[in-house]
Amino acid sequence: MRKYIGEVMLCITAIIWGSGFVVSSIALEHYTPYQVLAGRFLIGFVVLSGIYYKRLMVLNRKIIIKGLVLGFFLYLAFALQTVGLQYTTPSKNAFLTAVNVVIVPFIAFLAYKRKIDKFEFMGAFLAIFGVGLLSLQFTTSINVGDILTLACAVAFAYQIFYTAKFVKDEDPITLTIVQMFFAAVFSWIVVLFKGEINFSTETEAVSAIIYLAIFSTTLAYLFQTIAQKSTNETKAAIILSTESFWGMIFSVLLLGEVLTSRMIIGAAFILCAILIAETKLSFLKKRGIEN
Repeated sequence: MRKYIGEVMLCITAIIWGSGFVVSSIALEHYTPYQVLAGRFLIGFVVLSGIYYKRLMVLNRKIIIKGLVLGFFLYLAFALQTVGLQYTTPSKNAFLTAVNVVIVPFIAFLAYKRKIDKFEFMGAFLAIFGVGLLSLQFTTSINVGDILTLACAVAFAYQIFYTAKFVKDEDPITLTIVQMFFAAVFSWIVVLFKGEINFSTETEAVSAIIYLAIFSTTLAYLFQTIAQKSTNETKAAIILSTESFWGMIFSVLLLGEVLTSRMIIGAAFILCAILIAETKLSFLKKRGIEN
């Protein structure tokens, strides 16, 4: 039962992140990308530590180091994605970021010498193909933005991998709080270094940052960390890749984007990926036995 609760939490995380595409576009009309990161991580840390302040009473060196590692990879991934977006298209940026779904099982294999599950690996490739159909405008040119975004995918893959590794021995809520703290520290160092200290106080701007902080950051990463206590890293990456699917849904509903047949096919591939990774096609085996 805990496994399925974890997977539902990962689905909710992907839905929240999908909605974040729309809100991020609003936030970026008022703030620089680095200001958005600084705002969302700081508010996320403040909210989490305010609610779960008692968890901070039992901090130890081990969980601080683990939170530092997660916070570093989390900020690095977002920063690389942000810089990469300045040199490549949003669709390519979204697709290349989602490549982390294929990278995660290889990281687990290299770290643990664990055999790669063929069904999860098949699901990973189907997921990335589906994301490509959803978001990628097919061009063959490669630029520095694409390389930076691929580096971002690697950073996200390591964040997912280390979350699965660390949460086995640590309290997921405390780990999330420490992760948010260090991501906020890295964010504010960059903002101060770049001199981007003037923040807009317009209602629309502040509302967008608060939404991203509370939902796309605080709630989403809390759910991800708790869920990965009972779900392996490859399956988690596949489920989280549905972020692109939900981003498409929210874009169609809220921004009036036209739904195309290619987008529908891409969504079908992503859903098939989850079905294969989740069931390992056991229903086909049962049907074969019955026949």
